[in-house]
Amino acid sequence: MIRRNQTVFYQFILLGLPISPEHQHLFYVLFLAMYLTTILGNLIIIILILLDSHLHTPMYLFLSNLSFADFCFSSVTMPKLLQNMQSQDPSIPYASCLAQIYFFLFFGDLGNFLLVAMAYDRYVAICFPLHYTSIMSPKLCVSLVVLSWVLTTFHAMLHTLLMARLSFCEDNVIPHYFCDMSTLLKMACSDIHDNELAIFILGGPIVVLPFLLIIVSYARIISSVFKVPSSQGISKAFSTCGSHLSVVSLFYGTVIGLYLCPSDNNSPVKETVMSLMYTMVTPMLNPFIYSLRNRDMKEALERVVFKKQISSFL
Repeated sequence: MIRRNQTVFYQFILLGLPISPEHQHLFYVLFLAMYLTTILGNLIIIILILLDSHLHTPMYLFLSNLSFADFCFSSVTMPKLLQNMQSQDPSIPYASCLAQIYFFLFFGDLGNFLLVAMAYDRYVAICFPLHYTSIMSPKLCVSLVVLSWVLTTFHAMLHTLLMARLSFCEDNVIPHYFCDMSTLLKMACSDIHDNELAIFILGGPIVVLPFLLIIVSYARIISSVFKVPSSQGISKAFSTCGSHLSVVSLFYGTVIGLYLCPSDNNSPVKETVMSLMYTMVTPMLNPFIYSLRNRDMKEALERVVFKKQISSFL
């Protein structure tokens, strides 16, 4: 519920993207194509991993969960953005705004933890290949996935409940295309000390620590490859780690810049563009970087399509 001069409002107005009317249609088509690519790419990965028994391994357990997280993370903001670009009523109910904050944090955090699990899996596979099966046991893998889901649930719920306590009495127009937590905190007219404290305290273990663990894992992988140098191994390591780290840096760089190290010089337009990087670009790139480019996924796709063709002839 939003109050302004003792008047009660039950909705926010999303200002959307700073796009001129003549370019609105062009950007709508572009964003729709990116969203459909994200949905299709992640759905293909999930279906292939479910159907092909060769992919029932630790790495692909994490990948299937990451694809689901990316699928949902993109769906938290993109459908509403696309709808508002074609609508004359860009409003969002107060309850829906809180729900968007919750699921945005939930699936964003989930993908965050799964990236750490995947980096650790690759670290064990390359640095300790003989002990991979014993280290990455089914029990450990399932525990890592369950822990990721549990931690993200509590983290998202905490911030959502803290947001629900705030009053917004200056304006109900959000200069953004979704209910962004940092933007809403700037609009609040009640005390946001608890919200800022929660962001500061939990930002380390939820965002910074996973980022550092991923960097360390890939650094150890590269170091291990250089100990047994071969042109093919080094080329493969740099190709894999470089593409992975580029997407990781894009995601974490914008998140840390927006939420943990906010700048007073950041304009709403700059913050909106930075948000597009991790809400739209990263979920779209992840399927190509982590899955669809590797040989196992291509072979699984061929087996699934081949079986379907055979069954259609029988």
